[in-house]
Amino acid sequence: MWLSEEKYDMSFVHVDKEQERIRKDFLKELELRDMKQTYYISLVDDYISLWKIKNNLLQDINDRGVSVMYNNGGGQSGFKKNDSVPELNKTIAQMLKLLSELGLRGADIKALEEDEEL
Repeated sequence: MWLSEEKYDMSFVHVDKEQERIRKDFLKELELRDMKQTYYISLVDDYISLWKIKNNLLQDINDRGVSVMYNNGGGQSGFKKNDSVPELNKTIAQMLKLLSELGLRGADIKALEEDEEL
């Protein structure tokens, strides 16, 4: 007996499609700039890896909030900052550095997407 699909989180399907679209857009832009070397493709893959991490950090912040409960087992408990918040900032900063290394800006990629829709 198969379980109904309603019990499964299918949001990863959307994420995979979006991830592939972003990667494809980057690769098209690199091709237009004649930057087909493995080094640049590797940087795009690094960016996609950081993009996945960023989404996971955002999901954690959405799920648990910016402050999380702690209990150290010694009778002390309270709230502390969610470590995902500073990690999100670091991840986004690294993503921006990769874009800079590739000579890309978000506006460049968006323009490419708009051209494709026409």
